[in-house]
Amino acid sequence: MAAAATMAAAARELMLRAGASDMEEEEGPLGGGPGLQEPLQLGELDISSDEFILDEVDVHIQANLEDELVKEALKTGVDLRHYSKQVELELQQIEQKSIRDYIQESENIASLHNQITACDAVLERMEQMLGAFQSDLSSISSEIRTLQEQSGAMNIRLRNRQAVRGKLGELVDGLIVPSALITAILEAPVTEPRFLEQLQELDAKAAAVREQEGRGTAACADVRGILDRLRVKAVTKIREFILQKIYSFRKPMTNYQIPQTALLKYRFFYQFLLGNERATAKEVRDEYVETLSKIYLSYYRSYLGRLMKVQYEEVAEKDDLMGVEDTAKKGFFSKPSLRSRNTIFTLGTRGSVISPTELEAPILVPHTAQRGEQRYPFEALFRSQHYALLDNSCREYLFICDFFVVSGSAAHDLFHAVMGRTLGMTLKHLESYLTDCYDAIAVFLCIHIVLRFRNIAAKRDVPALDRYWEQVLALLWPRFELILEMNVQSVRSTDPQRLGGLDTRPHYITRRYAEFSSALVSINQTIPNERTMQLLGQLQVEVENFVLRVAAEFSSRKEQLVFLINNYDMMLGVLMERAADDSKEVESFQQLLNARTQEFIEELLSPPFGGLVAFVKEAEALIERGQAERLRGEEARVTQLIRGFGSSWKSSVESLSQDVMRSFTNFRNGTSIIQGALTQLIQLYHRFHRVLSQPQLRALPARAELINIHHLMVELKKHKPNF
Repeated sequence: MAAAATMAAAARELMLRAGASDMEEEEGPLGGGPGLQEPLQLGELDISSDEFILDEVDVHIQANLEDELVKEALKTGVDLRHYSKQVELELQQIEQKSIRDYIQESENIASLHNQITACDAVLERMEQMLGAFQSDLSSISSEIRTLQEQSGAMNIRLRNRQAVRGKLGELVDGLIVPSALITAILEAPVTEPRFLEQLQELDAKAAAVREQEGRGTAACADVRGILDRLRVKAVTKIREFILQKIYSFRKPMTNYQIPQTALLKYRFFYQFLLGNERATAKEVRDEYVETLSKIYLSYYRSYLGRLMKVQYEEVAEKDDLMGVEDTAKKGFFSKPSLRSRNTIFTLGTRGSVISPTELEAPILVPHTAQRGEQRYPFEALFRSQHYALLDNSCREYLFICDFFVVSGSAAHDLFHAVMGRTLGMTLKHLESYLTDCYDAIAVFLCIHIVLRFRNIAAKRDVPALDRYWEQVLALLWPRFELILEMNVQSVRSTDPQRLGGLDTRPHYITRRYAEFSSALVSINQTIPNERTMQLLGQLQVEVENFVLRVAAEFSSRKEQLVFLINNYDMMLGVLMERAADDSKEVESFQQLLNARTQEFIEELLSPPFGGLVAFVKEAEALIERGQAERLRGEEARVTQLIRGFGSSWKSSVESLSQDVMRSFTNFRNGTSIIQGALTQLIQLYHRFHRVLSQPQLRALPARAELINIHHLMVELKKHKPNF
């Protein structure tokens, strides 16, 4: 219907525009002419109305022209006037039909109107109700805000009261003395757990009362008397208990460590005394110090005296020095008796005392050793004595720190109050013993025992013995250096002519040095000390000088070299058994041995092959200087050398081998010297061959008598000794 109305309006507009254009063409702008067929129907158009806007009409017309139906009508050439009338007719019919429909539905429309009116009334009442609700809610909101303010104020008052209640409750709980506490303190034995628990409670209440009194709390006066009486009772019972334990240490044959360990369970007793009755705490501590000081002193004096009875009966004396002549009474190579071992210069198994297993082994029991007739060197007794001292000192120091609640310098002072007399007695005994001690190995082992025990004490976190270790080392080091210097002086002052008959075998003084030096070097390798190496260096120099002095007593150079090689080889062999291969001593004697061995080989080859050696050296010198022509005058000499070597070399080598094996005590060293000599002989003969290959001697007839080098090598291998 809307589309039809739109089309009718568009048709009317088109018809008006068409009519207007026809009139303009036929009658001109003034209108009226024969071309006008019908009068212009403006209908209800009111050109005076404000709503008439030409621009809007143009827009409306343009929009209608875009309509598909209008486009179709214009395209097919429909008569717009006729079509407009037809549309108006249809509109009138539709309007009439619509009126009839409204008339038919009038009752329903009236009913709908009534319903709408009723709904308006209902909505009006609801609006009134909602307005009332809104006003009620406004009043409720103000009441809620009031309640919130009241609740916040009540909450603040509640928290304040709870805080006051908590503080007051703590104060009251701290001041109230329950009956269980009174009963336990007055009646329970101190060894019962409930006494300890209530004692801790009493200590806490006493501390709380003292704190509150400092704040001026008047209620403390109500319980002060009760707490004081309970404190006095507790102090009395604790004092009696601890003193009784301390007095039990004094009983003969008592292992004081057992009651001492039991005291650690009640360490709080002393803390209570320290906090509530310092005079009693000092009395207990002084009694403990006095008792334990006497016990340790008595035990260690007795143990030390019995321990020294199981020492070897024969010990080193001031005449037992390296450079002193060997005697029948104390022969270095004599077999030791069963009751003693004369190990002045030999380490033997003594070095095991500083091994980890032996170092912390159980201490020696003197009466057991006496029953078994066992004897020990001084370092073993020293180890046992100081291990017992170390173990008990560590235990005592830790007990003092734990029970008496001390640390740092206070613990150090208290420890020395207990152990000071014992440590002083031990130092005096050591000083007295060292005055007549001439066993350098024993003293050096004692030094290393102290160094290791000091490390053990540091690992156990017991610094109280540090000063004692330093004092012991201050006694041991000077004595060790003195004994070493005495041995150095004894070697320096030894006169070889007073030593009696000499032979080329290793001298007993050099053997003493080798054993002694290897012992000290092997011990010193574990914890190196530069001062020890310096002293050993001085001793080595004196021994080397001594060997040279003794060697000078032999008339022939060959005997001198044999003596030197035997002694150097012996000292090197002993040193290499214990010292490292790269030690200074090993390197030094290795160089000396090599030099003297080379010289001996040359001395050994000189008698049978001296002429050959001299000619080869002279010829090589001439060739090197470019004077080889002078060799032409040596044909006779060369011929004699060739024939002499060919006829006597086998017997000379055999004699040489036998001589070497008789001269050297070490067969392995002798074998090495023979090999060196034979090798040098082969090299010499090879050099002789090269000289004879010179043009000046190449035509010499005697060259045909030369021995083939390879044949000579094969023959010489037959003379190589096998062991």
